[in-house]
Amino acid sequence: MKIHEYQAKELFRAYGMPVPQGQLATTAEEVAAAARSIGGTVAVKAQVHAGGRGKAGGIKVAETAEAAGTVAKQILGMDIKGSTVRKVWVEAAADIDREAYLGIIVDRAVKGITFICSADGGIDIEEVAAKTPERILRFSTLSRTFPESEAAEVAGKLFEDESTADAVLAIMRDLFKLFVEKDCSLAEINPLVLTSSKEVIALDGKINFDDNALFRLPDIVALRDMDEEDVNEIEAKEKGLSFVQLDGDIGCMVNGAGLAMATMDMIKFFGGAPANFLDVGGSSSPDKVVHAFRLLMGNPKVKAILVNIFGGITRCDDIARGILESYKQIEIGLPIVIRLSGTNAEEGMAMLDGTPLITAETFEDAVKRAIALAKEGN
Repeated sequence: MKIHEYQAKELFRAYGMPVPQGQLATTAEEVAAAARSIGGTVAVKAQVHAGGRGKAGGIKVAETAEAAGTVAKQILGMDIKGSTVRKVWVEAAADIDREAYLGIIVDRAVKGITFICSADGGIDIEEVAAKTPERILRFSTLSRTFPESEAAEVAGKLFEDESTADAVLAIMRDLFKLFVEKDCSLAEINPLVLTSSKEVIALDGKINFDDNALFRLPDIVALRDMDEEDVNEIEAKEKGLSFVQLDGDIGCMVNGAGLAMATMDMIKFFGGAPANFLDVGGSSSPDKVVHAFRLLMGNPKVKAILVNIFGGITRCDDIARGILESYKQIEIGLPIVIRLSGTNAEEGMAMLDGTPLITAETFEDAVKRAIALAKEGN
């Protein structure tokens, strides 16, 4: 689960980290009023979950309240990577001397928590990581205890100024506490800035949370912005399906997360592009299959559908019934390739005889047929 910058900063403030004064606004008039209240030069910042706001024109500086209202009209309503800007954060502009990067992630490679830090913060941090990886500093911990000595060693290097080390270390300690207590998967400050008056401030914030821990975090769930979430993914979850929209043209319906990932990998390996991740679960009823088809057909990019089922708990004849029921309820004008293997596979395949469905005996054959059919549809 993601939250907005202003919500991340509220959490930063609650955990003792310094952040600029700011106010949320949804209209140009509210922005002007907020700028007037804050005083001086302000930054007007689009609040969307998509990255790259600055490069997209979603962050602008205004020296007066009137100018803030004007730039707000330019930002509100704009589209940033598919997200519509409905609100902005107005905050006091910082007099920046230097920028650094500070982030914490759940690191599966080390099976622990990893700090990622750099003296080169800002909007080009990805370029820094790609071109000068030696400028990225990492250290990890396998426990929920703050790694004091490792953090202290890095703290003075972020602004290459030992006089800031204590302030940076305090922020690192507070960010780690937030990360652990709120079950974060990512907590990022970019940039962490040193002002001309030698203050260290979290100028931007990004936090992602582990969805599996939300049941014990009602305060975090309350921060969820449903306008920023994919409607299909929300609907899929309500129907007991795991669904993630992608950019390809082959709709995938698979049982089991591992097989779903392998199916997408196989499609990419043979030159195709999956349109989604869709796991229909371990004990699929025909109704779930119908719902799954509705999700796939709702994507205009899809040119062919691949159904890849390895029946264990899932019964292949249930999947077949669901496919046939989908044809009754939904107008499906796309080619569908089906591979059924495992529990009741023969019964399921027999049920599909005499239909326009394309069956395949092997995983590889099913993938290659789906790719060919998708190319024909383009």
